Amino acid sequence: MNKKKPLTYGEQIALIRQKGFVIYDDEIEDCITFLKKVNYYRLSAYFLPFMRPDRTFEEGVSFFRLRRIYEFDSRLRSLIFEVIEDVEVCLRTQLSYYVSQKYGAFGYLNDAMYSRRHDEHHFLGLIRRCVEQNRDSPVIRQSQAKNDGKVPLWIIVEFFTVGMLSNFFSDMKTADQKEIAGSVYRTGVKQMESWLHCLTDLRNRCAHYLRLYGWTFSFVPRMPQDFVYEPDRSLFSQLLVLKFLYPDGREWVFKLMTVLKPLIAEYREDISMDHIGFPEDWEEILTPSAA
Repeated sequence: MNKKKPLTYGEQIALIRQKGFVIYDDEIEDCITFLKKVNYYRLSAYFLPFMRPDRTFEEGVSFFRLRRIYEFDSRLRSLIFEVIEDVEVCLRTQLSYYVSQKYGAFGYLNDAMYSRRHDEHHFLGLIRRCVEQNRDSPVIRQSQAKNDGKVPLWIIVEFFTVGMLSNFFSDMKTADQKEIAGSVYRTGVKQMESWLHCLTDLRNRCAHYLRLYGWTFSFVPRMPQDFVYEPDRSLFSQLLVLKFLYPDGREWVFKLMTVLKPLIAEYREDISMDHIGFPEDWEEILTPSAA
């Protein structure tokens, strides 16, 4: 039984102060206004980058700075999500085109297309769920009517989650993986699998409006063989994955870099680059050589 007492806005402010964050008396009304828009539980995640090893918090960090970090994170997340959309659409296109050309419109339903790791029963269950959840979609109904209840890959792939796309690639035969990874993304299979795991994790956080600032991600991405950089679980390493997967270097610069640079400059006094894993030469590393 949960015996926690819900806190009033005044009590929430008292608790923030108790943790060592600074709220001046003339800021209280502004803080309450903010807490009415962003509930305390969501905001409290932004306390964590300031937590010491003994689980106490750094003292003297202002509520104004916390709010600025929250705003930065929100705008950064929106920017990244927009970039992920381009990556995701291209990935769906490339996977469905390659498989359809080699195995046919319905080859993805045949266990012979996959490696031994493929769980046909589980995969077909996911396909049935995709169809069922989107049964009211005209394109699904029309495809089933024309193809004895089956849906061509280039249509059903648009309803795959990113996790399904990642598993779809991982379950392919090695020769097909090598062809897609090498010819489309100019990398190896292990790197490609790693990137898709990272993409799934990052996309899910963005889609659910979860904190990126100061977050430790689940996967350390593999770098291309000719790329000299030591990756980690920070946000910056995940952005490198997007750079590698992005279909057009010049568009990457226009869509991400031209927005990211002024965004960081605007919040530079309040954020910590260490909290997002950005090295000093981050602009050079994130900019494609061919751009």
